[in-house]
Amino acid sequence: MQNMGFAMSVIPVLKSLNLGARESENFLTTHLQMFNTHPYFSAPIIGTIVRLEEEKSSDGTLDAVSIKQSLMASYAAIGDIFFWGAFRPLMAIASVILMYMGVVVAPVLFLLIYNVVHLWVRLKGFVEGYSKGKRGFEFIRSLNLPGIAGKVRWISLMILIVILLWLSRDGGYWPFIKTHGLFMKIAAISAVMFCLLILKKGFSQIYMIYAAFLIFITISWMGLLT
Repeated sequence: MQNMGFAMSVIPVLKSLNLGARESENFLTTHLQMFNTHPYFSAPIIGTIVRLEEEKSSDGTLDAVSIKQSLMASYAAIGDIFFWGAFRPLMAIASVILMYMGVVVAPVLFLLIYNVVHLWVRLKGFVEGYSKGKRGFEFIRSLNLPGIAGKVRWISLMILIVILLWLSRDGGYWPFIKTHGLFMKIAAISAVMFCLLILKKGFSQIYMIYAAFLIFITISWMGLLT
């Protein structure tokens, strides 16, 4: 998966070690083993491996491989939880709100904020991984991204609830008759809380999106018929 990219990343180390042809082949073969993690956390792992290879003892390659394999799975989970499951959705929600308000630079703000955060994690992660070697994981652990992800998700949920209440402040169409504002607000909050509940129970986000798409298409179609 990402093994080719990883091997390319450590080629400068290979050149600096001035190894023979056979040793260079073994080095690349070692780092062409299966590697897959969150892309934003590959840099901290590369920094750690570079440091270990530069300080390689008789069994240094084995240490590098074992550390790489132990870190990639945990870093993949942390990255998916924070970036894919919390931070990017929050930035997307904020950008959509700004676009709805007429802020034409909303996409630019999204890219600026999001890219600054993940590029900082990459750069700082590589530096910390290289400087601390085997203890490079301490930087990622100190960020406590899973804990922050939980707070970010709640912020996203609250923003969605506020937006739903604001959009339904004058009453709404639910789905075929005019309703009072209070009923629309209760229905909107209930829908959001229900989605949160089934997500906590392990329901797939993809299936939820498909279900919402089908529900809204059905409501729109039935509304046209009436």
